[in-house]
Amino acid sequence: MDGWWKKNPFYVEYMVHEATALFVAAYAIVLLVGLVRLGQGLEAWTGWLEAMKSPLSIVFHLALLVAIAYHALTWFKLFPLTMPPIVVNGKRVEPNVVVSTGWTAAIIASLALLGIVWRIAA
Repeated sequence: MDGWWKKNPFYVEYMVHEATALFVAAYAIVLLVGLVRLGQGLEAWTGWLEAMKSPLSIVFHLALLVAIAYHALTWFKLFPLTMPPIVVNGKRVEPNVVVSTGWTAAIIASLALLGIVWRIAA
């Protein structure tokens, strides 16, 4: 029974997808700590911001970015398998259109959020 999922590439991808959820949780914890530090006052908040600028933190965030991007990619790939078929003008929308639409929406939302944060920080 050990490693049964390793025999099928679909299950391997699924298990890696599920493992990357731990990176999503780790980033949520990082943000939660930042929120707690913000509530503790300016000194605590500034300390947290400085910690986020350290080389170790930057490497950690790059690893999180890669893992979360993979998590998102595999999540969007699952969309066509988990949702009812979308029909437009009597034709079923192709799975690759569903996946690319999800990616496009995520990229636009991320860029908009980045723009907001950039503007606030400036």
